Parts: sequence; C-alpha cells; structure tokens
Amino acid sequence: MSRTGTVVESLKTFGPIPKTMRAGVYREKGIVRVEEVPVPEVRADEVLIKVAACGICGTDIKKIFQRYVEPPQILGHELAGTVVAVGPGVTKWKPGDRVMSFHHTPCGSCFYCEKRLYSQCKQYKTTGLTGGFTPNGGGFGEYVKAMPWVAERGIIALPDDVTFEEATFIEPINTIVKAVQKARIAPNETVLVIGCGPIGLQLLMVSKLQTAKLYTSDPIAERRAKSLTLGAIESFDPTNGKLVDAIQAKTEGRGADAVLVAVAHPALVTDALAAAAAAVGIDEKEILGSYSAAVDIQETAAALVLHKKLPVMDIVTHRFPLDRIQDALELAARPTAQSLKILITHT
Repeated sequence: MSRTGTVVESLKTFGPIPKTMRAGVYREKGIVRVEEVPVPEVRADEVLIKVAACGICGTDIKKIFQRYVEPPQILGHELAGTVVAVGPGVTKWKPGDRVMSFHHTPCGSCFYCEKRLYSQCKQYKTTGLTGGFTPNGGGFGEYVKAMPWVAERGIIALPDDVTFEEATFIEPINTIVKAVQKARIAPNETVLVIGCGPIGLQLLMVSKLQTAKLYTSDPIAERRAKSLTLGAIESFDPTNGKLVDAIQAKTEGRGADAVLVAVAHPALVTDALAAAAAAVGIDEKEILGSYSAAVDIQETAAALVLHKKLPVMDIVTHRFPLDRIQDALELAARPTAQSLKILITHT
C-alpha cells in the first residue's frame, strides 16, 4: 500500500504522517547524531508506530561505543507508542492503539523454537522492527515500522492506566523473567544479585516475587541503598574482597542457592561460583546463561508491568529529549552514582 493509502486511515485522529522524521542515527563509534530521515513506509501486513518513549539498553551501549554493529543504524528497542498506520491485511491493530512492540519474534516452528531456544531461531535473529537503515529496533527515531511477523505476534496493547514510560519495561522484564525462571528461583531460597544497575535491580524485583531471600552487591553505595528499598535484605560492597565471606555468613557457610550476575565482567563469574552453594562437578553447581526475551512468556511477563506488580519506575533516574540523545548515551555508558535507567522521550 502506498503512503497515501495508510494516511487516509489516520487523518481523523493524527493528521497526515510526515515524509521525514527526526532520529538519533548511529554514525560512527561512540557517536549518534540527530538527523532528518525518511519515515518508514508501511506495506502489506505491517504497522507504523509513533514512538513516545524508548529505554536505553546495555546492548545499545555496546553496539554504539564498542562498535558491535556497523553504522549507519537507528537503534533503541525498549519502546512504546501509538499505532498511526496499518498496511492491508492487518486486522489486530488500528490507528490510535497504544502499544509496545518487541523487535524480535521467533517463527515458532523450527528446531530451536521447539526446544524453547527462541533467540537462536533464524527469524528471531532477523530484526522485525525498524526506523530505517539496517533494521535494529528504531526507537531512537520518532516512528518505527513493525514487519509482518512482529505485527502479528510481537505487539502488546497497553491499557489506558499504563504510561508509555512504564511500557518501555515490558521487553526487558521479559528477559528478566526468563533468566529468573532458568535459575529456578524458589521461595525461601537465598539469592545473591551481583550488580545493582538497571538489570540487577530488575532481577531483584522479579526474584522478590518468588519470595526469595535477597542479597545484593555493588561498588556504588547509592546503588546498594536502592536495592534495599526494592527488597534486598542486605547489600555488600565487593571492593573489600569479602563478598564470599559475607554471603556465607548469612547462610551458615553454605553460600547462596543462586547467584545472578548482572555485570558484564568475566572475573565476576569466578566470584559468583565462589559465592554459590557447593561447587561445579562433585558439588553439582550449574552455570546457566540467559539471553533476550522468550515469546512463550510474553503475556505473563508483560502482565507484571501492565498490572503494576513491579516498581519499575523507581529505577528511572533520567529522561532526555531526542535532541540530547548523545548526552543520554554518554551517561548510560559512564553511569554516575545518581544514574540508573535512562529514557529517551519523544515530544
């Protein structure tokens, strides 16, 4: 369908869809520039979303500051906004719907999907949400297009009492629920969360729902203090070299039943193993990895945000308009004692 065809359906409420939009375009290592770029054109079975808010994820930082992907790209995948146009064949969504959208959706029928290894699915790895250039989320732009497989199974409707900022947590909370499930966190188990950044604090929130006994560690005092307000019994400073002793003292020398590592530093895996009860091999420890979201928990995980079961907004410390996206990314890459979750807001 032509742009004109999709505009007709959205004129009454939103006015004409512009031909261009502002977007934060990743142009070189460490640099994102606000540019005027074409609005993605909607074709059959596709949905166009006007982005209201988008969270900055650690993977965005890696892609930009470590050049994990090649520019130019419009990144940002923790997004929510309003449907403004739909292509022919779309029946689930209409202009005016408030939504969030995942950027990856698996096929559901391949070898990997049958094994619940959704992130290994070929279709899952084909990003289905774009603001232009190579598809890579697009939430740092004013509009994003959901491709057919995402439009059909990767968009979630938002009730009126859920803000767009709250809805930006639906995708990351899905990844957190998946990780907590893989770790088999059970009631009354002792859990140590290493790292009290945005991911660590979300791991804490979800683990608390399992009524686990929660301890945390982080070198930043303010982050340790925040973890206590979110349900940790005690938080340890790992810089004194006594983290393992501290958790063993709380568990009669056994160590934690589960250790959740929320810091991308290989050395912390050694610390986590030492802090965990028993040992690999004879003592039957397990090392588990968890990556990205899972489609089969999509509704359940989303409900935690939609029904306000988690205090996600308590970790939002900064909001930046699109014009200051470079400042926002710099802060996310080099956090301060006062910074946690950072959002880009489109006005």
